[in-house]
Amino acid sequence: MNFDRIARLAAIVLMAVLALPVHAQPSDLQRSGLDEVVQRNADIRSEGVRMSAKLYYAKALEGHALPTIIMSHGWGGTAAMLRAQATAFAAAGYLVIAFDYRGWGESDSKVILAGPTPEASQKNGQRFTAEVLELREMVDPLDQAEDIFNVIHWAMGERMVDGSRIGLWGTSFSGGLVVYVAARDPRVKALVSQVGYMGQPIDRFSAPSLSAAYTSGTARAHGELAYPAPRAREIGNLQGAPIREKFLRYAPVEDVSKIKACAMLFIVAENEELFDNKQHAELAYQRAAEPKRYVLIPNISHYGIYREAREQATRLAIQWFDEHLKH
Repeated sequence: MNFDRIARLAAIVLMAVLALPVHAQPSDLQRSGLDEVVQRNADIRSEGVRMSAKLYYAKALEGHALPTIIMSHGWGGTAAMLRAQATAFAAAGYLVIAFDYRGWGESDSKVILAGPTPEASQKNGQRFTAEVLELREMVDPLDQAEDIFNVIHWAMGERMVDGSRIGLWGTSFSGGLVVYVAARDPRVKALVSQVGYMGQPIDRFSAPSLSAAYTSGTARAHGELAYPAPRAREIGNLQGAPIREKFLRYAPVEDVSKIKACAMLFIVAENEELFDNKQHAELAYQRAAEPKRYVLIPNISHYGIYREAREQATRLAIQWFDEHLKH
């Protein structure tokens, strides 16, 4: 895998999103107006770890079971960066759940023992006190996919969620994650993948990348390689190091043909400079079952989706979800 290319992708996306205003501005996308969109906090457990989430919905729809959109951020991002799009979706009549992956943003982290288990606590299931180490701000695609699965599980227990109308929205790195999840969870009825990186099959790894991934997996299994420090810059200026061996089992482009009864919209940038659309969204679209749509936004590069084309992309997503989650 070309991790340098992924690094450029994530770094540009992060900078572009950070450049956006924190407070969404009123637009024709927000049918109810900002003042009428409610935002509340929620805690979601993923494999026992608390994840922080924000829920958005139109005040006028309080108490109704609504079609629901689960939003996931890209490499190095946080749920706070999705506020503008989440507000627009909520104003369009959806319950929106935007969350931070474990170890990112306002979410708690997985922990591991920093030393041996205390001797008095060898019995299975017994509580004990020990020094632990947080695994924070690193990129593990399989863990992040698991977090999306658990947000879906959590949503099914919410009174304002219509469990028969669940949609996923992902951008950049998470544009592949939503495909990976939909291929394994038939409760997902529609998805939007925006400028999505779709991973790659193991036979497309370069020899050096494959060797590095296997080497790190072996060393970590022997206890000879620690997990990276928070926001470690192992790849260029990217904040958040990859768990390389996990990418060997992550190729959403190979999973898309398994997705059934889920409407898929792929939005791409015409001048995508960080990867080849033909090997990512275009190939995924070709392999996808109907209903599906492929939209190429002209005259923008990858990060243009967050700036000059942001409202257009959001409008396309709302139209897609309206067609496949409301009717």
